[in-house]
Amino acid sequence: QVQVEESGGGSVQAGGSLRLSCTASGSTSSAVSMGWFRQAPGKERQGLAVMTTNGRTAYADSVKDRFTISQDNTNRTLYLQMNSLKPEDTAVYYCAAGPNYIFPQTDPQKYYYWGQGTQVAVSS
Repeated sequence: QVQVEESGGGSVQAGGSLRLSCTASGSTSSAVSMGWFRQAPGKERQGLAVMTTNGRTAYADSVKDRFTISQDNTNRTLYLQMNSLKPEDTAVYYCAAGPNYIFPQTDPQKYYYWGQGTQVAVSS
């Protein structure tokens, strides 16, 4: 069992930046793939940036070159640095953990453990 918790959401103007943090705890938290996802009202949950335990990453085209996923292994914290934010980035952002995939997976259905989500609002 893995417990996941996000933090760092908030409100920002277009062009601004935010950094989200995610901690994973539990007996297998050191051997899981992790990623960031978001869900806007009326839309399906979308994979944004994911990372395997061997450091391979994958990004959605909509956030590539603006968002960066990283991990601090000393404190088991996953980050999502979000730059050049746009109003269409407004959504609830989730961190999730899944099996130890060899290749990064952006499909939300491949992740089993989810945080509660944190709201990101970008105003124009």
